[in-house]
Amino acid sequence: MEQFKTYALMIGLTLLFIWFGGMIGGRGGMIIAFLIAAGMNFYAYYYSDKQVLKHYHAIPVDQHDAGGLYRIVERLTQRAGLPMPALYIIPDQQPNAFATGRNYENAAVAVTEGLLNLMDENEVEAVIAHELSHIKHYDMLIGTVAATIAGAISMLANFGMFFGGDRDRPNPVVMIALMIIAPLAATVIQMTISRNREFMADEGAARMTGHPEWLQSGLAKLENYASGIAMHDADPQTAHMFIINPFTGKDFSLQNLFRTHPTTQERIDRLEQLKY
Repeated sequence: MEQFKTYALMIGLTLLFIWFGGMIGGRGGMIIAFLIAAGMNFYAYYYSDKQVLKHYHAIPVDQHDAGGLYRIVERLTQRAGLPMPALYIIPDQQPNAFATGRNYENAAVAVTEGLLNLMDENEVEAVIAHELSHIKHYDMLIGTVAATIAGAISMLANFGMFFGGDRDRPNPVVMIALMIIAPLAATVIQMTISRNREFMADEGAARMTGHPEWLQSGLAKLENYASGIAMHDADPQTAHMFIINPFTGKDFSLQNLFRTHPTTQERIDRLEQLKY
C-alpha cells in the first residue's frame, strides 16, 4: 500500500509538471516537460541515494567498524520487519542523520560523527527508529521526487518565454502569473509533504521503540547543538532528508511557510501526546 501511494504521488507531481509545461508553452511545452520529468524521475529513482551519500562523504560501516550502531539497527529492523539497510557514518560534527534509497532492499541510513558523540544509546536508537520509519513508508523517495519536481517547475518557469509558438501560448498575463505562482506553489507543496512526513516518522519511531521520551530528548539535543555547528557541504536540495534541518538557526523570512521540518517544539509536543 505504501509503495502504491508513493507511485501515485510521483505520477501526480509529474502530471502537475506536464500541465504547467503545457500552460506556458502549449504542446511543445508539454512534450519538453514530459521528457524532463521522465529523465528526472528516472535519475531520482535510481541514482539520487548514491549522489547524496557521495556529496556528504558518507563512509560505509558494518558490524566490525561500528558494532554498537550495527546492533541497534539490526534490533530495530527485526522489530519493524525490514531488511538490514546499508549503514554509513558522515565525518561531520553537526549531530544529524538521514535515510535514503528507493525501496527496502536499497535503503541506507547515515548518521554523523557528531550525533554518535552527543547522544546516549537510547537517543541513538530513537533517531535510528525515526529513519527506519521513513524507510518503511518510502518517505525518502517521496521527498526526493517532490524536491526534484519542485526544482524542475522553477527551472521550467525560467525558460517559459522560449516554449511554444504564439498560437499555443496562454494570455501573456496568465503566463506571467503562472511563472511566478507555480514555482512558489510547488515549493510549498514540497515543504508541506516534508513536514508531514517528519511528524509521521516521529510517531513511527515512538511506536517502534515504545519510548517517545527517547526521541523527545534526542530532538532537543539535536536542535540545541545543530544550531551552533554548521554542516559542511549542506545543500538546500537535500535539507528535507535530515532529521533536523542542517541549516537550523539560519532560516530566512517566511520561515514557517518554507520550513522543510516542523519546529522541534511542535515535534516534542506531538510526541508528548503519544504517552497517553
